[in-house]
Amino acid sequence: MIKSVFFVARLVVAWFLALLFAALLLANSAPFRYRDVGAGFTLLIAIALLMVVTSAVSHLRRVRLIAGHVDSDTLGNRQRRRVEIPFEADEAFNLLDAAIRELPRTEEIESARDSLQIRAKVRRPMPYGRSTLGRLDPSTWFGHLRNQIFATVTPGDSTGSVTLICEPEAGAWSDWFRVDDGTNLENAEAITRAISRRVAERRRLEKLRATQSESEKERTVARLNLLHAQVEPHFLYNTLASAQYLTRSDPAQADQMLGHLIHYLRHSLPLTEDALSTLGDELERTRAYLEIMRLRMGPRLSLQLEVPDALRTVSLPPMMLQTLVENAIKHGLEPKPGGGTVWITARRDDGAVAITVADDGRGFSDASSGTGIGLKNVRERLRLIYGAAASLSVVSNAPEGVASTITVPVHAAPDATGTTP
Repeated sequence: MIKSVFFVARLVVAWFLALLFAALLLANSAPFRYRDVGAGFTLLIAIALLMVVTSAVSHLRRVRLIAGHVDSDTLGNRQRRRVEIPFEADEAFNLLDAAIRELPRTEEIESARDSLQIRAKVRRPMPYGRSTLGRLDPSTWFGHLRNQIFATVTPGDSTGSVTLICEPEAGAWSDWFRVDDGTNLENAEAITRAISRRVAERRRLEKLRATQSESEKERTVARLNLLHAQVEPHFLYNTLASAQYLTRSDPAQADQMLGHLIHYLRHSLPLTEDALSTLGDELERTRAYLEIMRLRMGPRLSLQLEVPDALRTVSLPPMMLQTLVENAIKHGLEPKPGGGTVWITARRDDGAVAITVADDGRGFSDASSGTGIGLKNVRERLRLIYGAAASLSVVSNAPEGVASTITVPVHAAPDATGTTP
């Protein structure tokens, strides 16, 4: 209450002194020197002061409606806000620029992205319509002023600090004679609300994307587990069936086959189904598999291995190398009367490693063209884990056979959902 009374009294005193000074100047000027103008000036001053009090009270009432309270901060024609935006300076500038541009009656916007500054003019509304007293209303004696906005963004540690100034388009002296009817308070509050709304909307979208990402991750892991489950049992069932057959015809070979199977499982079981293996571990697993196949095919199967030791630590999804070797034997070498050779090579090409499994078997004429479940699963797993950074190509080998090449990146390995740690 005291602040309100002091605010009104300050305006009244300023206007009284200004009008009194003007009256004295006019009274002492040549046209009025000998004329009695005291009563006319007194009436004019009284009307003007009455209008000043009315305007000040209206300003007080409107500020209370906007802010819910009246104090020295809300009463002033010039409003200053400091808003912390939890984004980088460029993003904070974009939010601030959009919030100012959507403010009603904004014009002459100057947006300087390099210096992170925004200036704008805002046409001041007339909350109570045009004054019925016309030019007798002192609030119109200086014309209908505009408001202006000056805003800057100060970069911080992953944040942007916004300094917002809303004020009349006039010098500070005008605050002694005019009120802005809370329009600058409105502008400051509106921009602050707009920034808060946009930050909340961004957070909501980020939370939604995180939820969707988590759901997608769960679906991807489930899909990978399903694909893996389709591949590994296929080999295990065939091996156990062969071992069962050999126990009746050749127990010694059956014992060797089971020994190689145990070695194979030793390199397989410690891994979870969605974890990445290494090229070295996959070579050991594939060697155990090939030893089992050699017991079945005898001298019809031979192996050529050219993998540098430096590449054995490259991450590789489990069972992929063995799937390609299985494909080469099943579709290329087993149907060929004289059997043949499987080549496993690896080479580095910039940021990727190409792992090739080639054979000199029957080739595409009698073999699968790469549309079987094994190669389909390899392609799908590569897509789920690496996205577009990995690939599988299946081409004819020269002079005969098929060559399958897996290309994977050599940087930090992603997890089973395609996220690089």
